[in-house]
Amino acid sequence: MSTHTFIRPFPGAFHRRLHRPISEGYLSAATFIAVFFVLLTITAFNPARAAESSLKEILPAQGIAPEWVIDGKVELYDKDTLFNHINGEAELYFPYGFESLASANYVNRKNPDLSLVADVYRMASVLDAFGIYSNYRKPASVRAAIGAGGFVSPSQLLFYQDRYFVRLQVTGATGLPQEILLACARAVSQNLPPGSGPPEELKKLAIPALVPQSERYFAQSLLGYAFFRKGMIADARINDDKMQIFVIREDTLAAARKTFDRYHAYLTAEAQNLQLTENGNRIFLAADDPLYGGVQVEQAGPYIIGAVRVKNKDSAKPILEQLRRLIRAEAGG
Repeated sequence: MSTHTFIRPFPGAFHRRLHRPISEGYLSAATFIAVFFVLLTITAFNPARAAESSLKEILPAQGIAPEWVIDGKVELYDKDTLFNHINGEAELYFPYGFESLASANYVNRKNPDLSLVADVYRMASVLDAFGIYSNYRKPASVRAAIGAGGFVSPSQLLFYQDRYFVRLQVTGATGLPQEILLACARAVSQNLPPGSGPPEELKKLAIPALVPQSERYFAQSLLGYAFFRKGMIADARINDDKMQIFVIREDTLAAARKTFDRYHAYLTAEAQNLQLTENGNRIFLAADDPLYGGVQVEQAGPYIIGAVRVKNKDSAKPILEQLRRLIRAEAGG
């Protein structure tokens, strides 16, 4: 029998043949199987391509609503090519962990000059998706019951769901009926992960004085200050006194204290009427910030909480207390 024949009449001989050294031209059964599955995995599953494919499938390939058909194909953009699609706005998306964008143009069968651009952005997290969304939303925006939150105008509909931000924009006309925009949005929404609603971080702003739909998340330089790396801000109102409240979450108590101290150092050099109070675990300051007028800020555990644009100092005190209670509730005490 040829020495190159693997089939042997006796199992023992077959076992010995498989385990001859590789230098003699043979692979062990285990090695052969391992190499086979590695090659199979490489050829059959490419994570990047799989991600691209799944993002493309979010936008309906045939049409987005009755009478609306896709014009061309779904285009994909990444960090290097996003400028080609939204030149002038791309930089806004990067701090929020932008990963990729799928975009498609849908035209109306009856009126080909009327089109709807559908953009689906995949961000790093639901908080980041909300952050981008909140940059466009205004307190007076008309809410749309879609995803974790949305708003609609005659010319566009924006919403976020899970870690995706979706923007539908009308071209070729000043607007479309709201029901058409909602139908298109639902067609996209049903192809997205269902998500779990708004980000948990928004609960830290949920005080009675909060102005609805004013919450925003900044992934960098809250209030324009580099030492406020990231955080949430919203409008608040007590009677006729309107101000802005903010919440910054640091990783540790030490990091929170460092952030607080940096703001204090800035105010010491630039502000007026600075007052600093430290009592046990609580440290509080009030001042006239050169950019934001009256401010009241304190460290509460790993959080920095505060109010800016304060006109009546007494109005800010109950607001800070309400913010402090929300943080204590999270900590269980």
